[in-house]
Amino acid sequence: RLLSALRRRCDIAGKRLSGPGLAAEGRVLRAVLYVYHSRLLRHRPYLALQQVEQCLKRLWKMNLVGCLETLVQLIPKKNASEAHTECLVPSQPVLETVALKVLGGCKLILRLLNCCCKAFLLSVKHLCSKEFILLNTVASGLLSRLWFVIQYRCVLQTLVSLYSALSTMLHLVSETQQTPYIKGFTFPSDMSNFLGVNVSSEAKKQKAKMLTTKKSISWMKKLFPAMPEAVSKVWKKRKSETCTSAMKNHSILCPVDIGETVV
Repeated sequence: RLLSALRRRCDIAGKRLSGPGLAAEGRVLRAVLYVYHSRLLRHRPYLALQQVEQCLKRLWKMNLVGCLETLVQLIPKKNASEAHTECLVPSQPVLETVALKVLGGCKLILRLLNCCCKAFLLSVKHLCSKEFILLNTVASGLLSRLWFVIQYRCVLQTLVSLYSALSTMLHLVSETQQTPYIKGFTFPSDMSNFLGVNVSSEAKKQKAKMLTTKKSISWMKKLFPAMPEAVSKVWKKRKSETCTSAMKNHSILCPVDIGETVV
């Protein structure tokens, strides 16, 4: 039962880590950093974006997905008729290695979420100051999507759940035959104590921070002030008249001017 639960959690964690969302956002982030590298070396939102990209790069380089796939291959598949027979289990060194990588992955993802939140707030702040509008608009959208992908797919929560199953299996295997591989390190029993924060409460806190940046007058209204009421009425009237005439005459071949330019 424990082996099947461990296999199932490894499969879920691997799929959520190797999903197309994280990879796509990582490629877009690298492209944005490449385009703006020579222009914004000292810009604070750009430096914060570099920290986000560094966390993503370290997450891919640790090859956590490959490590989980190796562990799944070592867990034997059992039929219902063989449920109570003896079977081979992964050794203590293998379980310790995977557990250590899961712990590191949790730390990295938590750091990635914090960097996303920090960079998003900086981008919105500089956007309100009308600095590098194009970069900060792209960056704020990219960071919010990346943060949402990690939270929506519950990547961190899945790894915490996986570590719980790994910890139980590691305890049972070490009781049967002690062959410790990683020495001088005590594997934590509670992930919240190891991370230093509660995962769900930290996510809610970050979401609240990002949402409170929208004040009564949002940054979009600051950048694009509303039209005066008189101009707005004239524009709406001309637009409705033009649309009506275009609907009546379907044979118009030239482009139709639907209103005045709005500054």
